[in-house]
Amino acid sequence: MSLIQKILPLTRGSTPALQFVRFRGKINIQRPKEPHYERARVVAVTQPKYPEPPKARSCFKSRAERTQQQIENPYNEIIAREVRNWLDHSRLVAIFHLNSITADEIFRVRVQLHKQNLHLKSYGRKIIGQAVEGTRYEAILPLFHSNHCIVFSPDHQRIGSLLRITRKVPQMVLLGGIVEETLLSRNELMAYAQMPGLQAVQAQLVQTINQAAGQLVQQLQAHQNSFVQILDVHAKSKGEAKETTPEEKSK
Repeated sequence: MSLIQKILPLTRGSTPALQFVRFRGKINIQRPKEPHYERARVVAVTQPKYPEPPKARSCFKSRAERTQQQIENPYNEIIAREVRNWLDHSRLVAIFHLNSITADEIFRVRVQLHKQNLHLKSYGRKIIGQAVEGTRYEAILPLFHSNHCIVFSPDHQRIGSLLRITRKVPQMVLLGGIVEETLLSRNELMAYAQMPGLQAVQAQLVQTINQAAGQLVQQLQAHQNSFVQILDVHAKSKGEAKETTPEEKSK
């Protein structure tokens, strides 16, 4: 090895002078230390500047101009006609404010209502406004400012079943409804649900009319009946007087 080193002096091994330096603290990547003033100035000067993208002309238009150029979707007209059809052919319409609720919960409620011939629907406010504009249902439009759902039924006597099912779902808050083309508030709907059925009310009406007629007949015949009773008593008293014998008279 010494001969090779003499011939090739560059092959001699030499240890370079190295010094390892270890930082005491950790480098904070999220909040790095502020650079020196001179370095910060150089970095600020050397930052690239990109040209701003051209602004769209529609941003400078007013809201009225943008809404005028919107094209009406024909699908919205079809859905609006569907809503109008539900309103015209439903004797019971209940409007609910819908709080945060999962899709599974609303599906279970829809199934329970469907079993009672109650149909749960949900539409946008624009479609509702397009459906009720210029009709007798226009008064319900203020109830659709937030998230909502509507329940339709061809039978107005299903109000009790509707309240019983929705009472178990606190996310559905009753706002009002339409019963027999009459707009009712929440309290009025609750009172209407407690009323008896139509057949029971008709039976009570017939009973009241018959009772009044019976009382009238009884009052008209009261004097005649009393007069007949007096004559009957008087006739009986005379008959008893005639049946008395002469011996009884002498006694």
